[in-house]
Amino acid sequence: MRNRLLVSLAVLGVAAGLASAYIYGIERKPQPPVFNPAPNPYAKGIYANGIIESYLTSGQNINIYPEVSGTITKILVAEGGTVSQGTPLVTIDDSVQRATVEQQRSQAEAALAQLDALRAQPRKETLEVAKAQVEAATASLKSAQDQLEKQQRSYALDPRSVSKDTLDNAVNAAKVAQANLDVVRRQYELTLAGAWVYDIRNQERQYDALSKAVVASSALLAKYTLRAPRDGVILSVNAAVGSYVSPQGAYDTYTQGFGPVLVMGNAEPYLAVRCYIDEILVHRLPPAAEMQARMFIRGTNISIPLEYVRVQPYVSPKIELSNQRTERVDTRVLPVIFRFEKPKDVNLFPGQLVDVYVGEK
Repeated sequence: MRNRLLVSLAVLGVAAGLASAYIYGIERKPQPPVFNPAPNPYAKGIYANGIIESYLTSGQNINIYPEVSGTITKILVAEGGTVSQGTPLVTIDDSVQRATVEQQRSQAEAALAQLDALRAQPRKETLEVAKAQVEAATASLKSAQDQLEKQQRSYALDPRSVSKDTLDNAVNAAKVAQANLDVVRRQYELTLAGAWVYDIRNQERQYDALSKAVVASSALLAKYTLRAPRDGVILSVNAAVGSYVSPQGAYDTYTQGFGPVLVMGNAEPYLAVRCYIDEILVHRLPPAAEMQARMFIRGTNISIPLEYVRVQPYVSPKIELSNQRTERVDTRVLPVIFRFEKPKDVNLFPGQLVDVYVGEK
């Protein structure tokens, strides 16, 4: 019984093995590819990685960073929206800076009021007081002189009628009255002359300095509102209301790095493709007048001819693989920029990676 069971199991194992060999030995017809890989359309074409970006006569996408630090209070635009130059994009909390401007403006206004007061001298009321003091001093001198004259006449008639001490006091009183009159006359002349020219110049300098401080503070206050540097399209908004931003940009939770608060592109009907030519292939680049290229959109069989724009004449490290602050690669590339007109039937966006072949006419 036992031997019969073993023989049965062996036969089943051999049958299973033969069936498996037959099944797995059947040649399966490969599935056709979803799309064909990008073919080289040129006899001696150079392959390059490319990235779509806004078409600008120089540079690439416009990265907008604030020049001041603070918390975002309003975001006034949406991604994909078209803006004109000077349009407010984002506002940052400016309460402290606004208070500083108001304080400095008040100081400048106070300095101007003081300057106007100096220029308006002599004040009518002050001049009248000085004039009255002159009149009072004149009257006091006349009284003292009359008193002295009486004492002198009495002394001339009878020296015993007036003591020497009384006569001396009358003489001294007349001299004091004369001195007081001289002082108040000079004070009147000083008041009549108005403010000293050096005081006016000093106050003018203070007012000018405070006015310039207001202008500088107002200019800094204006930087708390980010505005569009040119006409274009908002490609991305990388912060939210309540986020803290600085001249380094906005912190990205996912990349754990800092980036631009907003990215703008050009509203023209063209897009640019920045191709990175490997340094070992740079010598094979054809002359600019004879250069042509074709872009292949990944995941499709669509290709678009490109128009040569310029070469960025600086071979730099290839950093587009990931984060440029941490990426360490030995490959260096030469950026070459092409452009193409936006197709109406294909969705293409800045930041999209494409395959590019560069050839010769």
